[in-house]
Amino acid sequence: MSLRELVVLGTASAVPTRLRNHNGYLLRWDGAGFLFDPGEGTQRQMLHAGVSAHGIDWLCITHFHGDHCLGVPGVVQRIARDGVPHPVRAVYPASGEAYWRRLRYASDFTDTEVIRPTPVSGDGAEFDAGPVRLTARRLSHSVDAYGYRVDEPAGVRMLPERLARYGIAGPAIRELQATGRVTAPDGSTVLLEQCSVPRPGQSAALIMDTRLCDNVFALADGVDLLVIESTFLSAEKDLAEDYGHLTAAQAARVAAECNVRRLVLTHFSERYSLDDEPRFLAEAAEHYPGDIVLARDLMRVPVPKRTTPPATA
Repeated sequence: MSLRELVVLGTASAVPTRLRNHNGYLLRWDGAGFLFDPGEGTQRQMLHAGVSAHGIDWLCITHFHGDHCLGVPGVVQRIARDGVPHPVRAVYPASGEAYWRRLRYASDFTDTEVIRPTPVSGDGAEFDAGPVRLTARRLSHSVDAYGYRVDEPAGVRMLPERLARYGIAGPAIRELQATGRVTAPDGSTVLLEQCSVPRPGQSAALIMDTRLCDNVFALADGVDLLVIESTFLSAEKDLAEDYGHLTAAQAARVAAECNVRRLVLTHFSERYSLDDEPRFLAEAAEHYPGDIVLARDLMRVPVPKRTTPPATA
């Protein structure tokens, strides 16, 4: 059975707190693992969360501020120490190549050849990432920064009662799925659309340090799961703008305008404690009526179950 969930490894912004580690988000998607922004302490947080270096296929860095990348040395060295055999693509802003190399080779260790650097520049890039398409788009921060989105291709859901009605079974089902048509036992031609309904692809996006910009909305458009920074409350909106961040209200407006199904708020300034969580929730709920999750370290957030159109007669 497929597993699609976000494992939250850290939720702090620039300064960790007693209850919030620096950033770290592992998106698990049908056997593929996307580790976003491993901040300081991510390797240990992975142990607490019960996730392994073997579950990382993509290492995606939004930008090279320390709370988003200081965990890279430990993660890379853990990948090497644990003998991860498969390639791990590392995606990061090309302008930060010097920082990437310093983090990648931060200390003496028995290296691994599986890490595959994949810098991005300009407005971004797209990658074939196994079960999904991975997209990076440029954001508006004080340094080069990119947000990420994963998209599952659309498909179809077969309808067993329709297949039975036309007498389609066994290898004929595979032929129908592969070619779009098959000859039924009575000699008639049965089309794929007669025995299936469209299955929309699912999607998720991770948007960290940024001001509002067009690519924030492009990344979030229609996703099932949006993980987005909400560093400040609206009382500090001018500070948020100056430092290139979002407020909870801005993040919620993005979710509302983009028809997001589940909103995950994270990357909280150290000025706020857990006692302030109701304020973040209330501010976001004023603008977004959907499902809101206030992220906490080691939380698991499932991607909402797929919604499939009903079959027509």
